[in-house]
Amino acid sequence: MSKNDNKGTAVVTGASSGIGAVYADRLAGQGYDLVLVARRADRLQDLAEKLRHAYGRKVSVISADLSDDDDVRHVEQAISSDETVTLLVNNAGLGGQAVVATADADAAERMIKVNVVALTRLTRAVLPGLLARNRGGIVNIASVLAFDTSFGGIYSGTKAYVVNFTEALQREVADTKVRVQVVLPGATRTDFWELSGGDIDALPKEIIMAADDMVDAALVGLARGEAVTVPALADTGKLDTFLGARQAFYGSLHADKPAARYAA
Repeated sequence: MSKNDNKGTAVVTGASSGIGAVYADRLAGQGYDLVLVARRADRLQDLAEKLRHAYGRKVSVISADLSDDDDVRHVEQAISSDETVTLLVNNAGLGGQAVVATADADAAERMIKVNVVALTRLTRAVLPGLLARNRGGIVNIASVLAFDTSFGGIYSGTKAYVVNFTEALQREVADTKVRVQVVLPGATRTDFWELSGGDIDALPKEIIMAADDMVDAALVGLARGEAVTVPALADTGKLDTFLGARQAFYGSLHADKPAARYAA
């Protein structure tokens, strides 16, 4: 793609490092201008300058803490009023706080604000414009831990929200040209683990994916129109089986009377 091609503006949250920084690089290479959002202003500026030089794209930065209500509203206002926005990548996320009984309540609240509230508000900020222009997309980064609570219910619960929220969005935009994708990474080598107080090297090496590989796979999935992308999943039939079983289970949850097993 030449530098004269332009797909509009992609907004990437959590863009200062890791998965977000890779998304920024790849999307700039595909022809997007960028709005990069993260807390660490110095890293954002360094990345923005690198991408401008490498790809000749317009790159602006917004230094914001997405656990802060005022900062979230500032980002909302900036992206909702920008008619060039065609893609939102909700990548920012916090981890840690595995055990509820000993979790820091304020830290847990910050995680919920970033992983759930900010993601929801920023989606709401751009969606009307995307629908009005009938183009573009939203990518929400969840986690395979949306389906596994063994690493703690707070983080897992936030990512389960992202999966369900995105699935509902997909129904909402089904008759339009707006695409909505949820990405479920497994263990990915980024500084997320260190910032969350974890040690990724405690995991088997064969289950740890490089951030570049994860993002490249997710972008292939987006280009193919996948609603759910799991970069590590070799057999997509397993995903179809899981989703089908879930739907069949849901269909058995409604009746006009309690099940016979609850009779007195």
